[in-house]
Amino acid sequence: MIDVLFVEDEVKLATIVTESLQTLHFRVRHCTNGGRAWHSFLLSKPDIVVLDVMMPEIDGYTLASKIREHDSTIPMIFLTARTGMEDVLKGFRSGGNDYLKKPFNIDELIARMESLLRLSNRYNPGEQLTIGNYLLDNIKHTLHIGDRCIQLSYRESELLKRLYEHRNNVIHRQEILFEFWSNDRFFSGRSLDVFISRLRKYLRDDPNIKIINVRGVGYKMLVS
Repeated sequence: MIDVLFVEDEVKLATIVTESLQTLHFRVRHCTNGGRAWHSFLLSKPDIVVLDVMMPEIDGYTLASKIREHDSTIPMIFLTARTGMEDVLKGFRSGGNDYLKKPFNIDELIARMESLLRLSNRYNPGEQLTIGNYLLDNIKHTLHIGDRCIQLSYRESELLKRLYEHRNNVIHRQEILFEFWSNDRFFSGRSLDVFISRLRKYLRDDPNIKIINVRGVGYKMLVS
């Protein structure tokens, strides 16, 4: 599980980002000021840092510089309403790898985080699963069969992994919804149906793998 140090003093925004990341199985340590974030970093180094600029005690630029002195490779993303070119340049000069301007789309933040994590090789190793004739690479979020490579989204990859972990057993629909789409039950239910349909399409080249509906309960991945 990826450990995220998230530094943001806006409570509403912090709650939205934290819950969204946790839904996707990131472990989030949220700090509301730079001083606490620095202490948290020293206690246990995260895999990635996401930080605001304007914060109490220690501002984001100073915090990023201190972190960079201790770790030359850790990815850092600034989230800030300060959009001037001087601010952007200052963010990069202080050690940041990316600079996302507020307001931002949470999916864009997650995509940028994943990109930086892949480049820094901070995904945990050993995340390859053989599923019938397929090979799932849960680091790169790819599904391989023969000479074909299917690029999955992060959520598709995690959902496929979860179904495989429960293979030949029913996994309850509500359990999946709570774990992957905790914020909106109506739209999340529709999204789950779409994701299951996509996974069936990806897996259709192996007749020994099926994802079936268990009416009124959930889904079962059959692997023979």
